[in-house]
Amino acid sequence: MQEPPPPKVLVVDDSEQNRALAEETLRVEGYDVVTATTGEHALEVFVREAPDLVLLDVRMPGLDGFATCTRLRALPRGDETPVVFLTALRDLETFDRASRAGADDFLTKPVRPAELVTRVQTLLRIRQLSAELHDHFRVIRKQRDDLVRLQLQKEQLVSFVVHDLKSPVSSIELHAHLLAREASLSADGKESAAWIVREVQTMKRLVMNLLDIGKADDGKLDPRRSSVDVGAVAVAVANAAGVRAAERDQRLLVQVASGLPAIEADVDLVRRVFENLVDNALRYAPRGAPVSIGVSAGEGPFVVVRVADTGPGIPESMHERIFDRYVQVDALPGSDTRAGRGLGLAFCRLAVEAHGGSIWIDPAAQGTVFCFRLPHGR
Repeated sequence: MQEPPPPKVLVVDDSEQNRALAEETLRVEGYDVVTATTGEHALEVFVREAPDLVLLDVRMPGLDGFATCTRLRALPRGDETPVVFLTALRDLETFDRASRAGADDFLTKPVRPAELVTRVQTLLRIRQLSAELHDHFRVIRKQRDDLVRLQLQKEQLVSFVVHDLKSPVSSIELHAHLLAREASLSADGKESAAWIVREVQTMKRLVMNLLDIGKADDGKLDPRRSSVDVGAVAVAVANAAGVRAAERDQRLLVQVASGLPAIEADVDLVRRVFENLVDNALRYAPRGAPVSIGVSAGEGPFVVVRVADTGPGIPESMHERIFDRYVQVDALPGSDTRAGRGLGLAFCRLAVEAHGGSIWIDPAAQGTVFCFRLPHGR
């Protein structure tokens, strides 16, 4: 018995690199792939080749993806062929326009090959079953669309709320500083005002982490680079955290190698990476124990930073996942607290990688030692 021909996929993208990636990924999986470079070209190829599925870029010169999909649906077999939109945009307007144009699925660039293959396999399988399960599929697709829209609305709402928090948090910090300087305030009052300042600064860092994580999701975390002395940043952060360390009889030790080159980086992002790592170390270091910050030259054109504490170590199985957002380590040995809010370390990885660097946990060290490196370009 003759085997049926492999499923045929039409890839439509004006970028040669994107077409080549999708074509190579799908050919390896056994699909027959045809390509088109414009919307007009895609309609011609669709009529001639009768593909089983279409991968369609949104932004193209001339006929864009939305118009192409609308016209494709009017062609013979066009209403039954799955169409997957590929776009660098991730917002409600793009999702809704794609749905109105008749898209069956929605992938955000850069597309991961494994995800692309999974989506194609799923849609082709659904297409095989659609004749007998058409009504059920329509209900499931609507539920999927409603869930995606709900998730996008949630992301948008969180972004609005976090952005609006910046102003009142800054106002609280300002007035707490003014209160702390009031000459008539008692010693206990001054101490309380200083406590408010420190806690508000922690809250502000959390707000900024959320904002920057959102920017990274949208591909907009673009460092504002200038010449940065990493050692000076380390010293400044240690000095600012000195009061908190003293409250727990902890010592902050800073060692900066001599002759380190300056790096081209966003000083605010670098400073907040230090603040998150130092805050994490102080939280889990035992009372009276030291926390050390080391800045040195690494192999190649890198400056390397190590933030070390002697507290309960993070299990080796969590060394990679600990940098994912909302990941927490419960019940660390010797500690009755949870491992943070799952945002600080996620922000650190995004900020470091935005500079072309990397971050990791030293697996051979006692306690916990976070390391990151940033390129200096020499």
